[in-house]
Amino acid sequence: MLVNKILKIVLVLLGISYIILQGFALQIEGDAVSAVAFVLLTWLYIGWTKHKSKLFILFLVVFTAAQVLGFLAWFRTIVPAGQIDYLYFLVNILSIISYALLIVKMFMQLNFKAVFSQLTIPIIILVILDVFCVTLISSTTKSSFTYYEYALEFTYNAVVMILLSLALINYMYRNNYKSMLFLLGSIFILFSEIIQLAYYYILIDTTNSNLGYIYSFFLVVAFIFYYLQSQHAVSDPIPAYTDDPIEA
Repeated sequence: MLVNKILKIVLVLLGISYIILQGFALQIEGDAVSAVAFVLLTWLYIGWTKHKSKLFILFLVVFTAAQVLGFLAWFRTIVPAGQIDYLYFLVNILSIISYALLIVKMFMQLNFKAVFSQLTIPIIILVILDVFCVTLISSTTKSSFTYYEYALEFTYNAVVMILLSLALINYMYRNNYKSMLFLLGSIFILFSEIIQLAYYYILIDTTNSNLGYIYSFFLVVAFIFYYLQSQHAVSDPIPAYTDDPIEA
């Protein structure tokens, strides 16, 4: 238990340090702190979680690998203009896979017959909004990417939007504390990813921007919610109302 508490305190301090470093545009130091924090978070989940999920462990491992490679990328030789940056693609593909694992996890827990019968109209609306939002968000940075980089970024944005939509559907279906925490984590993930796009590919001068603080704060908060929800077992849906009379 002592190691558990120490790890949590260290993770809080690392989270605060990461936000400050990213806010000051100290990206190398920030990525180093991020890599260490996710390694410790994975250790914390595997070592001290009662209701473990294999898919959630895979999510943490793959996402952590992306963070570690993102940090190591600072120490490679510069990729000449016009050549493919394979490490860039690898890091982003790993991030996509990690979010896709969360999507698969939710798919396996949902009763689709019940979901579609109860939430047909919200699902249709979410699909339309997803297509619109992904297209709009991706188009803002289209000029900054090559064709293949844009295709990767479009896929990345689509996966994050699908994750949020499924988290919302899962919450509307289950109506419990665990699904609410997962939804909040997914919302903050989406906000963090959108602000990162603006920070890295739209802003000309990032050194005087507050967006570094904002997107890093959202990322830290997202994983706090993800960790909190992971401590609860999956339970049956809670009805939004009951037909039983209220006793006086």
